[in-house]
Amino acid sequence: MIAPDIDAATQALLPGCTFADRYSLAIPGATVDAREAAERAFSSSPRWVEALVALRNLLVAPLGLKPGVAGANKVGIFPVVSQSPGRLVLGLDDRHLDFRLVVDAVGHGGGTLVSATTLVRPRNALGRAYLAVIMPIHRLIAPTQLAGALRPAR
Repeated sequence: MIAPDIDAATQALLPGCTFADRYSLAIPGATVDAREAAERAFSSSPRWVEALVALRNLLVAPLGLKPGVAGANKVGIFPVVSQSPGRLVLGLDDRHLDFRLVVDAVGHGGGTLVSATTLVRPRNALGRAYLAVIMPIHRLIAPTQLAGALRPAR
């Protein structure tokens, strides 16, 4: 299912994606670029989100799915795929599915409108099953994490 507000240029960041959604919020009175917005949103998580991620990692380890990725160019747990002032693309390609987390930041009424778009392309039956299980949780976590963009810069 692809949300109707996802434009073709964004979908093209992950050709063949079968799932896409977007959450947005306004940061009043502040101009931030996409990377800063993403760092505010995804560099730390509420404890309940951290607990769910830890549980996910424990459950998927026997299936050979990646718990995370090492590397310096990351925001939170997500590797950076590409970056410009207005758009930061995070993501990972794995055996079961590929995903992109696209953070857009545009000027908006004296502040910044920040959007986080998730794109997913399952690669096999395991990826489709994983997506089906994780989606209800994603719908709770994604807007909660994005709300972190309202935190002041560190």
